[in-house]
Amino acid sequence: MTNEVEIIGGGIGGLAAAIALRRTGRTVTVRERDAALPATGTALALWPAALRALDAIGVGGDVRRAGVRQRSAAFLRPDGSRIAAIDLERWRRRTGDDVVLLSRPALLAILHRAAAEAGAELRAGEPVRDGDVDAELVVAADGVFSRTRERLFGPVSRARPTGVTAWRGTLDGRRTDTAAEVWGRGVKFGVTPHEGGRTNWFASAPGTFPPGDEVARLRGMFAGWAPPVRTVLDALDGATVLRHEVFVTPALPSFTRGRVALIGDAAHAMPPDLGRGACEALIDAVALAGHVRSAAGVPEALRRYDRERRPATRRLARMAGLAARLTHVRHALPVRDRLLRTAMLAGPPG
Repeated sequence: MTNEVEIIGGGIGGLAAAIALRRTGRTVTVRERDAALPATGTALALWPAALRALDAIGVGGDVRRAGVRQRSAAFLRPDGSRIAAIDLERWRRRTGDDVVLLSRPALLAILHRAAAEAGAELRAGEPVRDGDVDAELVVAADGVFSRTRERLFGPVSRARPTGVTAWRGTLDGRRTDTAAEVWGRGVKFGVTPHEGGRTNWFASAPGTFPPGDEVARLRGMFAGWAPPVRTVLDALDGATVLRHEVFVTPALPSFTRGRVALIGDAAHAMPPDLGRGACEALIDAVALAGHVRSAAGVPEALRRYDRERRPATRRLARMAGLAARLTHVRHALPVRDRLLRTAMLAGPPG
């Protein structure tokens, strides 16, 4: 069992952890319940801190070449007028890097290939049952509905619904350079570039909605909105629309217990309004491996990992929750807009 690592979940966090932990000399096995990598998925924003984590595991260059660099970012009203913008050039000078947009399937393919080349054993189609893991270190990267988290911390740790529904998708053959969020009365719609000359889009609204004609629902919800929203809605195909309720995890007393470390959404699923979910999973993975490399043993490494990552992600989760509430304000919209402009003066978290 010495020097062996079992990773539960072969998503972004799990594969990044596999690469990072192989670099510490550990024997690594990744067990993923799905039999194959996803073939479809929308774009993720990879912020500079996440790109540094990808650089640390040797795939930052691949991600930058495969993705699209974000050149602008604006917040608009439904009539197309501007509320605020992010000065990405100033922010780039401050952080030393861009924001790169890359789809989840493309990022997973890069990480999967790198994990295999690093010598990790990747077992697809192999779910983990309770207690079915025996290793010196267990990394739980099993997502927002993590069974590992619930086994360690009980039912109180279950993911809970936020009362918000999200829709997302891509448009093939429709290239855009626009990166914008359009905020209406309690609802929002966003558009970003997507690799391969596609357009990535997303929307959210408070409430739960039964399955139905999602295209008709979205066109009704955002009727009369100016481009880029109207442009996307006119081109929507119902077969490509994904809908899901937004869930978050409660604040945990620790990201570790015994020889188990939680990373990514298993530890700190937050509202998607900051676009940081994938980023924080990558940063978790690299941070954990760094402490495994430098600490005297796994128990000390896990204590250091928890001390570093739990406060940082808790702050981000609070910020994401505030952003979500601001997004879904229905009254006093001029006040909301002023708050957003003030927040943009500091720039987003790196």
